[in-house]
Order: sequence, then C-alpha cells, then structure tokens
Amino acid sequence: MSHDPSPPEPSYLTYPWQPPPPRPPEPRHVPHRAPVGHHSDLRVLRGAYRLQRRTATLTALGYFTLFLVLSAFAPGVMTSTVADGVPAGLLLAVLQLPVTWLAIALYEHTARRRVDPLADRIRKTAELDARRGAAR
Repeated sequence: MSHDPSPPEPSYLTYPWQPPPPRPPEPRHVPHRAPVGHHSDLRVLRGAYRLQRRTATLTALGYFTLFLVLSAFAPGVMTSTVADGVPAGLLLAVLQLPVTWLAIALYEHTARRRVDPLADRIRKTAELDARRGAAR
C-alpha cells in the first residue's frame, strides 16, 4: 500500500491574498492526419529516391566494373579485333561515355516519372499544413 506524503490541496483559497490557481489549458484542435514529418509519403519518396540512385549507379559502375574485369581476367577478349583492326577493349572503353550518358538519362527519367511527383505532393501538403497552422 503506497502512502502519498503530500497533503491534499484544499479546494478553497487558504489565504485571501493568494492568487487563484491557473486554469487548465483548453484542448487544442488536433489535425485529422499526421503532420508531414511523419507522413508515409516521405517513406515512399525515400524509397523511390534510393531506387533511382541504385539504378543509375549500378548502370554506370556495373559497366565500368565489367570493363575492368574483362581487362584483368580476359585479355584475349579485350585484344580480339571487332572490325577493321579495332580491338574489343578499345570499343568497350569508348562505349563507357555513352553508358554514362545512359545512366544520367535514366536518372533524370526516373526523377521526372517517380520522384518529382512525390516530392511535389509532399511540398503541397506541407504548404497546406503551414497555412492551416498560421490560420489558428
């Protein structure tokens, strides 16, 4: 059995000069949805951005790694001629630039198609939340 050592507070003022007790705060209006910082759209946006980065990075670095592996472990493939005395290694090296451009184009395409619409929706929601907060 626990015993509270503090005496109970009286419901009346013990001294006439004592200020009245503060009123309890009025309940605030709770929004019908969570604020933007805890919104599920942020998780979706982070996932889309992560997928976008991985896809573009693996495209560029994957090709470069393939080129390095072929150079180190398959010199016969790299020295073989493809057309009119052009070695395959030189052709693969020259193709690195277009593959890098492809990775950049893929990054921009996925940004326009998946990431930017999510970010715009979150931005508009945040603006609405800010306006609602300012109106209170």
